[in-house]
Amino acid sequence: MKTESIVRLIVGTMILSTLALARYHNPNWIWLTAFVGFNVLQSSFTGFCPSEIVIRKLRGETAN
Repeated sequence: MKTESIVRLIVGTMILSTLALARYHNPNWIWLTAFVGFNVLQSSFTGFCPSEIVIRKLRGETAN
């Protein structure tokens, strides 16, 4: 699986999980959803994605 696909999987899982937690546990979980969304937005402009860096290091890959 490509690193980009893994990042998308993690982002989608985080958003859906925090929305469920905000709905059924505590509404303050929505802040984590907002943070993830903001990070995806800034990553589309800058190309900098912290989770991609972590995943690459865990997989032993080098940066492109």
